[in-house]
Amino acid sequence: MSTIEEVVQKAVKKQGKDPTGMLEIIRDVQAELGHVPDKAKSLIAAGMGLSKADLDGIVSFYHFFSEKPVGKYAVYLNNSAVAVMKGREAVARAFEQEAGCKFGQTTPDGIIGLHDTSDIGMNDQEPAAIINGVVFTGLTPEKVKDIVSQMRSGKDVTEMVKEYGDGLNGSEIVRSMVKNNIRKKGAVIFAPFEQGSAVKKAVRMTPADVIEEVKKSNLRGRGGAGFPTGMKWEFTRNNSKGKKAFVVCNADEGEPGTFKDRVILTELPRMLFEGMSVAGYAIGADRGILYLRAEYEYLLKYLQSVLDAMRKGNLLGRNVAGKKEFNFDIEIKLGAGAYICGEETALLESAEGKRGEPRNRPPFPAQYGYQGGPTSVNNVETLCAAARVMILGGEEFAKMGTFQSHGTKLLSVSGDCQKPGIYEVEFGISLQSLLDEAGGSDAMAVQVGGPSGKCVPAGEFGKKISFEELPTGGSMIVIAPGRDLLTIVHNFMDFFVEESCGWCTPCRAGNVILRERLEKIMARKGTESDLAELAQWCAVVKTMSRCGLGQTSPNPIATTIENFRSVYESRLQKGVGFVSEFDKDKAVEEYCRIAGRTPYTEGR
Repeated sequence: MSTIEEVVQKAVKKQGKDPTGMLEIIRDVQAELGHVPDKAKSLIAAGMGLSKADLDGIVSFYHFFSEKPVGKYAVYLNNSAVAVMKGREAVARAFEQEAGCKFGQTTPDGIIGLHDTSDIGMNDQEPAAIINGVVFTGLTPEKVKDIVSQMRSGKDVTEMVKEYGDGLNGSEIVRSMVKNNIRKKGAVIFAPFEQGSAVKKAVRMTPADVIEEVKKSNLRGRGGAGFPTGMKWEFTRNNSKGKKAFVVCNADEGEPGTFKDRVILTELPRMLFEGMSVAGYAIGADRGILYLRAEYEYLLKYLQSVLDAMRKGNLLGRNVAGKKEFNFDIEIKLGAGAYICGEETALLESAEGKRGEPRNRPPFPAQYGYQGGPTSVNNVETLCAAARVMILGGEEFAKMGTFQSHGTKLLSVSGDCQKPGIYEVEFGISLQSLLDEAGGSDAMAVQVGGPSGKCVPAGEFGKKISFEELPTGGSMIVIAPGRDLLTIVHNFMDFFVEESCGWCTPCRAGNVILRERLEKIMARKGTESDLAELAQWCAVVKTMSRCGLGQTSPNPIATTIENFRSVYESRLQKGVGFVSEFDKDKAVEEYCRIAGRTPYTEGR
């Protein structure tokens, strides 16, 4: 077995001491050693010319890096709200019973480690887990028993997959049990696509004309913010003169309930990469970066094989599509588990091998992005739509949708519905029409845009899915009558508390305060003043936080207070000014147990 020194030396050498390869170095070390021990961090720091504190900061920041052994078989079970709806607790109990340890622990023999993890992009097939990078979907206690038995026998985790999903999930290079669940195809993303058609048309135009065509289409970013794509490209090109520019694709879809990019990456990677090439030509970049979330590592080799094939077909590399002096290539950088890296500047920091903490803006990425160069950061779906704009033409594309929302939108529908999956709809469809198609017509509410979005009541199901009425990055979680809405809200707040990068106090501490105030009301110890205070704290966190995470993290509470106030009021103690949360007996319980004394508190 290799020594720690040998493992670190090999990992550092593989990256050529390039600081942007830091996450890969740490990932390789953990894969070899089962964790990143203190000695390894010191050696990596020395080899890369950094301080030990730098390495401590990076390793502690990302969910899938660990200073303690994660187990020969590291089980990461999704704990998102939809997973809980679909039976996650029974699956978790089965893992604990069969493995013989609790979540957050590793078995004494080091064989199995059980870990909670946030959304893994499988909400259409929950409960789901990642075990040593392999995805397991539709878990049941019976399946868990079989999986743990195979772990105990030393079986390779890839051999535990008994069935494969549809489409390219079942291909020889992917071999995944993940299903696409494509329920509805539209005229932009899932329309027939001929490889090379978009970039070949683009290079027959000037870069300025390409940007103008995208502007004519009124294509807006599909990640949620909705910034005009043509304008972003124009800003980046204007800043790229004499500087090295970059195209970065944000494939870090960490919003719970979103999985549309997973399907694009599986079935339409050529369209995505071609969209990146079009963007590269437009802004004057010769390099593109696909930032792939760690949860989709199972697609990495497949995506790299697609890039290799495109290079051989002259759709990447030198003189792309026969255009002299248009040189453009794409590399893939893998994340390590951090929701905040969905924010574009945090993503850039992570791609550079650092902690994924958001940058102060301005300057914006179009001015100062990856490694200081002008950078256009675009979502997976946006880049595919840009490729379609090249094929259809901007004016034709703009005929679809509404006045402010043109084209189609991919929606990830999950939760309490009969047909969870991917729906490509034209902007302007009503939420009720979507629910009818997905088999969720009787819903009590829909969480539109994931936890950071809005909880929409049944009375508003007539609203249109569009930037002007119901904007969404794609997540649509259906909630049926009878669900405890506050339990779902609490799950969302757990998520935000866990995923805050901790940089600013309003987000770091404010979300904890919000969760605590929510818990008081859920325990029926809240008063009307507590509910008023909860709403006030939502406003504080939203307005004072530094980045989009903190600015939207109060939304699960704020929008349910607005639209489902009676749910909160039903838990309140009416006509009471204050109810203490302090439990004297519980406060001294642990001390008395250790001291062997009988608890005694005043008033007994």
